[in-house]
Amino acid sequence: MFSKQEAQKLKTEFWTAFGKAFPRKWLLYDTKIKDFSFKFYADNKKAEVSIDIEMKDELFRNAYYEKIWSLESILEDEIGEFTKDEFYALDNGKIISRIWVEKTGVSIFNKQTWADIFEFFVEKMDGFERFYYEYEDFIKDI
Repeated sequence: MFSKQEAQKLKTEFWTAFGKAFPRKWLLYDTKIKDFSFKFYADNKKAEVSIDIEMKDELFRNAYYEKIWSLESILEDEIGEFTKDEFYALDNGKIISRIWVEKTGVSIFNKQTWADIFEFFVEKMDGFERFYYEYEDFIKDI
């Protein structure tokens, strides 16, 4: 186990190493849709790339989720098999809609798995971004 300080240091090293290895401007929060973003996540057991739809208004959240869901097979062509949850509960209890891909057996605390995580991040986020840019007008039309 790591102390809180050691864990934080490793996390910082991880994200810095990722940024240096792949110095690219990712779409992430720059979707021009409020509370609709792409995210990278890694912990001690897995890595994830996701679309998080976080609108407080459930009708809007559902509308965006349904738009993405209507393009399911196209998204799957871009990123492979994925998981979706229209009512995903965050650790803080907030309910969002999330569509994500996950890689298990890797850890932000194991430098030997960092290359695998970085490759996973780049491949999957690139797929999410290609999908979004191709269907951006359709997705935004709510």
